[in-house]
Amino acid sequence: MSQDRTTHMSVALEEAEAAASRGEVPVGAVIVDKTGKIVARSGNRTRELSDPSGHAEILAIRAACQNCGSERIGDCDLYVTLEPCSMCATAISFARIRRLYYAASDPKSGGVEHGARIFTQSTCHHTPEVYSGIDEERSAELLREFFAARRG
Repeated sequence: MSQDRTTHMSVALEEAEAAASRGEVPVGAVIVDKTGKIVARSGNRTRELSDPSGHAEILAIRAACQNCGSERIGDCDLYVTLEPCSMCATAISFARIRRLYYAASDPKSGGVEHGARIFTQSTCHHTPEVYSGIDEERSAELLREFFAARRG
């Protein structure tokens, strides 16, 4: 596996840890341009912003589009710690993101390999290359710890 991939996912995991420290579900996202430079990063902020669309991916896409000066960021790759939900997968498609890398699968709420499988729908505008399982165990453990503490 490329060192860049694990490095970028490590930054996404830092964002997930920061989200957890704010009481948010620990999901983090990083968007990098074709040179590997980080153009946006975020963690979940749904509670903080009182916004159900405040997912890490959406916030990172918004920031990357603003930083790149376009609603389409086709030369960019997204690294996220959890399989994107249907809402986020649709935003990824609309933003024309080149590649999606995610850590842990989400059988309950995922929208890429599970659930709606947005990128396989005939109405999908763009399908990125998808790579899963990067730092999967680290991301899954962070999520398990977060929800165990909530139930505890």
